[in-house]
Amino acid sequence: MLRVLSCLLLVVASPAVAQERVMLNFVNADLDAVVRAIGHYTGRTFVVDPRVKGSLNLVSEKPLSRAQALSALTAALRLQGFAIVEVGGISRVVPEADAKFQGGEVDSTRVPPSARGDQVITQVFRLRYESAVNILPVIRPLVPPNNPVIAYAGSNAIVVTDYADNLRRIEKIINAIDVDAPAGTEVISLDHAIASDMALIVSRLTIQQGASGEVIDSNERVTVLADPVTNSVIVKSKSASQISAIKKIVEQLDRPGPAGAGVHVVSLRNAEAKALAEILSQIPTGGELQGEAGQAAAQRRNAGSSQTSLQAGREQATVVADEASNSLIISATESVYRQLRKVIDRLDERKAQVFIESLLVEVQTDQGAEFGIQWLGGLDNINDGGTSAVGGTNFGDQSQNIVSGAQNLGNLGQGLNLGVISGQVTIPGLGAVTNLNFLARALEERADANILSTPNILTLDNEEATIIVAENVPFITGSYANTGSAAPGVNPFQTIERQDVGLILKVKPQISEGGTIRMSIYEEASAVKDQTTTSPTGIVTTKRSVETDVLIDDGSIIVLGGLVQDQIATVVEKVPLLGDIPVLGHLFRYETRLNKKTNLMLFLRPYVIRNADDAIPLTVQRYDMMRRLGKEVAPEPHFALPAYEGPVLPDLHLGRQPGAAPTEPVQPDAPQPSQ
Repeated sequence: MLRVLSCLLLVVASPAVAQERVMLNFVNADLDAVVRAIGHYTGRTFVVDPRVKGSLNLVSEKPLSRAQALSALTAALRLQGFAIVEVGGISRVVPEADAKFQGGEVDSTRVPPSARGDQVITQVFRLRYESAVNILPVIRPLVPPNNPVIAYAGSNAIVVTDYADNLRRIEKIINAIDVDAPAGTEVISLDHAIASDMALIVSRLTIQQGASGEVIDSNERVTVLADPVTNSVIVKSKSASQISAIKKIVEQLDRPGPAGAGVHVVSLRNAEAKALAEILSQIPTGGELQGEAGQAAAQRRNAGSSQTSLQAGREQATVVADEASNSLIISATESVYRQLRKVIDRLDERKAQVFIESLLVEVQTDQGAEFGIQWLGGLDNINDGGTSAVGGTNFGDQSQNIVSGAQNLGNLGQGLNLGVISGQVTIPGLGAVTNLNFLARALEERADANILSTPNILTLDNEEATIIVAENVPFITGSYANTGSAAPGVNPFQTIERQDVGLILKVKPQISEGGTIRMSIYEEASAVKDQTTTSPTGIVTTKRSVETDVLIDDGSIIVLGGLVQDQIATVVEKVPLLGDIPVLGHLFRYETRLNKKTNLMLFLRPYVIRNADDAIPLTVQRYDMMRRLGKEVAPEPHFALPAYEGPVLPDLHLGRQPGAAPTEPVQPDAPQPSQ
């Protein structure tokens, strides 16, 4: 202890100059005291973990600078299983096994040049070509067992926590290994086997996903395709050893079959067995159908039989469609079977799909204004007997004219109504009415509507699809009324026909080789007019429809058509001559003005979906949108009302392992009673 204190006094008493050097002479000194002495000399703040205890030997043969003294202390601590971690300007002395749990520096590009070799940091190595899973066994032995080395296949990265000098060495090794390896392609010609069958067998042998769902690295991925035209199998992989192994398997399986006619079962993946059997019946194999065999085959085709016999010379083939398993059972010689398989493989390819977004935008603006003055005089003397003179003006419909208002003031419509009333009078034929001598009406109204409908639909290439979002509205098509002369037991009745009123979209796409899509489209948007639902003549509906054929590129948007309508109407009711007098003529006139504008446009945008990967972005986008909308409509908490919460869509997990249960909506927790 005295030796430690003397060295500590030596460090403190030394002049604080930039080139100051000291001799270190710590023999069996207390570890905590040595750390405090070096910290005082270097100007660093050390925090020592309570588990860091023991003695330390640190002796220098020549004077050391501050940086050299700190490096010597770090090296001595490493020999005893301790490490220094820099966090926020404070140096923590902890057991080496716990250094990875401290909040040290993390870098994802390269090891920082400023990092000291004895500093514990975490480095993320992102690989561009090689697989993180493959490089992990190379890196793991270079790192002490206490420090972690993790390979993350998702982003193809390796995470290492260790000393900076060792990380620099690992960085050089990774840079030397992570180089671009060109992908190899091998075309394997088959002499006896069928290319599509061989490709299916090889694909099953090269599993692209682990049993637990982990992602396989890119270097181990194998792509196997069949070319029915040349009867070859195309293998693509970055691993030459995998290509060589697959080639050996193919060569072993490419053996001739038994001589003579055989029975083959071909399972279809996309086409329908019955339809494909009918197509095959029209294809001569090796020559034209001859004689009675050709006529018999034609008769069977016309009868819709699922069994087809093909005969070419002395070679005959029989094709039977099994609709239950969607398979074809073929009895034919090897040469005829090969010809049929070429046709089957081409027709059984996966059909592309088309996702169609339709956009119907309608903007309506209705404006109206009316103003008029009406008067009615001479009713005061009508009950006195004798002759009475009565006169006035009467304009508009029941909600506007003065006579209707005199019968019942509630008949007057909306707006400003000003009148002069002189009691009540009794008019023969009308009874007691209000003596309304004067009525002035003024009204201005505006109605705006912005309608946006976006029906979406997914359909196969060259297949018609329909989406209907409508109400099934009843329409009266006939009726019978009992007039009293009908036979007993005959009651009045009505005949009703129901029709869909709403949004209807019918589309049939056809994809060309160049990616252009030809579509036959019928779109209809109809609605029931509310004000006419009680009309004695029946229900009145509005209808907007378009039926056309268009050509459009994949992902492009096109306008199908539309309507721009601007309608202005002015109705003037007046007393002849008197209504034309300037200013005073308004006392004898009633004027109504209407302005109606309608803007309607139909847009369309198709997306070609050729495989499952193309459908994932569209599915995720719309699933998340519906999930978000479901959360937004949840009612807010209320102190007096119960909380009624509907089910919430769960997180979307694309793909499902075999045997896993299907995803079910998540039911919200039951509300707990308030305390």
